[in-house]
Amino acid sequence: MRLHVSANLEYGIEDAADMLVQIETASLPGQTVTNARFDPGETAHIHRIAAEDGIGTRVWLHCTEKLVCSFEAEVLIDRPVKDLASLQQDKVFQLPHEAVRYLMSSRFCPSEEFHSFAASEFGHLSGGAAVAEMSNWIQKNFIYTPGSSGPGTTAVDTFVKRRGICRDYAHVMVALARAAAIPARMVSCYGPNVTPPDFHAVAQVWLEGGWHLVDATGMATPDEIAIIGVGRDAADIAFLTSYGWVDLINQKVEVKTL
Repeated sequence: MRLHVSANLEYGIEDAADMLVQIETASLPGQTVTNARFDPGETAHIHRIAAEDGIGTRVWLHCTEKLVCSFEAEVLIDRPVKDLASLQQDKVFQLPHEAVRYLMSSRFCPSEEFHSFAASEFGHLSGGAAVAEMSNWIQKNFIYTPGSSGPGTTAVDTFVKRRGICRDYAHVMVALARAAAIPARMVSCYGPNVTPPDFHAVAQVWLEGGWHLVDATGMATPDEIAIIGVGRDAADIAFLTSYGWVDLINQKVEVKTL
């Protein structure tokens, strides 16, 4: 699938602020980025650094009074859709370094709080079959409700309220997988069928020696997801992290199939 993605950010700034922006699609196997253009707007400096796990790029900007930046690109996605339920779970003692850190509890995904529920609800399954059932359970029991959560909402909060947005669905998916000893990480991305159009968040689980995408909202499949970055939870994949006070003026994300 070929996508055209674009994102425009406009924020007011109180005085001046350093900001870390991550909105560019990553170049990685199964995902080819062409005709990419990042416009940082007016900034005192622009400094690029590698994002988490070396996937994607973060950009440091320093803006006064206003941040106005944009990104657009074409992304060719050639990622196979595997039968998730058929994938086997790796033995914990055989997990490589890059997967082990994603077994651990994190700020927004306190997976230790989900051990009992994961065991009672999904303990009769393992590997991809368990992950698929977890994703189905979230879709069935949660209500997608914009405005129902905030920057501090954790997977536990969402589990209790049974409502949220993609960020919240992904947090619960990640926490449940980790509780079942399956490494899981958060993914920021673009998707063509995300409603309302916005930056999207899904999960990736480690099965049979590799990472596999899972969207607990059901809005995107692995062969149409354009990955931006990955991390432990939302704190690692934020499209904008500001070291100073900012106010949203306008934000627009568009994803079109070509």
